[in-house]
Amino acid sequence: MTDASARATPVDVPIDVPIDVPNDVPIDAIGGPDSIGMAAAVDALPDQMEAALASAAYVGGLPDASAVTNVMVMGMGGSGVAGDIVAALAAPELTVPVAVAKGYDCPAFVGPTTLAIAVSFSGDTEETLESAIAAHDAGALLIAVTTGGRLAELSRQWDAPLYAVDPSIPMPRAAVGAITVAPLVALERIGLLVGVDAMVDATVAQLCTRRDLGDVESDAVSDVISQIGAGHLLPIFYGGGSLGSVAASRAKAQVNENVKIPAYASAMPELCHNELAGWDLAGPPEQVSPLVVFALRHDFEHPQIARRYDFARRVLDGARIPVPYHEVRAQGDGPMAQLFDLIFQVDRLSLRMAAAAGRDPGPVALLTDLKAYLAQS
Repeated sequence: MTDASARATPVDVPIDVPIDVPNDVPIDAIGGPDSIGMAAAVDALPDQMEAALASAAYVGGLPDASAVTNVMVMGMGGSGVAGDIVAALAAPELTVPVAVAKGYDCPAFVGPTTLAIAVSFSGDTEETLESAIAAHDAGALLIAVTTGGRLAELSRQWDAPLYAVDPSIPMPRAAVGAITVAPLVALERIGLLVGVDAMVDATVAQLCTRRDLGDVESDAVSDVISQIGAGHLLPIFYGGGSLGSVAASRAKAQVNENVKIPAYASAMPELCHNELAGWDLAGPPEQVSPLVVFALRHDFEHPQIARRYDFARRVLDGARIPVPYHEVRAQGDGPMAQLFDLIFQVDRLSLRMAAAAGRDPGPVALLTDLKAYLAQS
């Protein structure tokens, strides 16, 4: 993670809770609460992806590419991100369209030539189950990615291919590697995609390199982490193109669930057509910014997107309330390696924020309460 700002020091806001987070301390040794081992799960991401690649080789019963005219990936929350990643990585290579469905409804185009991939870590996500049942009733070619639950039961009833996810992974959001590798392998085995093994190998290599580096951040970023932990700043993530957009939305969700605070995400170039206008004159000049922008950068951005980042940076620096800005740079061989490098870096960043806030990044009581509430209806 690099600081791209000549004015990198965040706004001078007193911190109510002094927190000393040395730059070279691994995320699992910062001292924050971690009841279910989220830090260890994040660090195990490359191992998780290798295991998922190996286990996916044993799944049979897949249709032939000639039977597929479109692909739909269904999922919600930490499982639903698999659809976003698959679309970002596979859509540019496929000769059939890829759609992502997040909700109860099954799109009307779904039919006997649709490859419908249902992803639910628990296997009991009600939106995904309802959508999967509707897709099956429409005659779609179903594939399930899950640890078990009702989705696994249905896949056996339907004689649909089942990609089993390691149930020891503590949370859906920590299973991002496993739930992404399985659909990509399926697309390759069907004959719609090529080179998945090489993509995963390059990704694992980059994640191992990043893991070995540990958390080496500038003092400015460490200060921002502390201010977020103290409740003085909220993060906004900017991503460029399809890869950056997925990384940014994933980052927002990780901060929401790991740190239990609001966070926001926007994508280039769209944000330059609307959101950017909101920075220029926001608030009286004597105020300090309540927000910090993290720009998630990769090597596969369109050249004009890179220029848009430069312009946006000028706007943020010159706003009546200057906005702290930091860049997170991806490395790795290929789009998948760089996307997961961003995911890995921000996952670790979110855990550092959680530790600074003194919050357990594990279970989210509010979401458990919501499921109980919905079950009463």
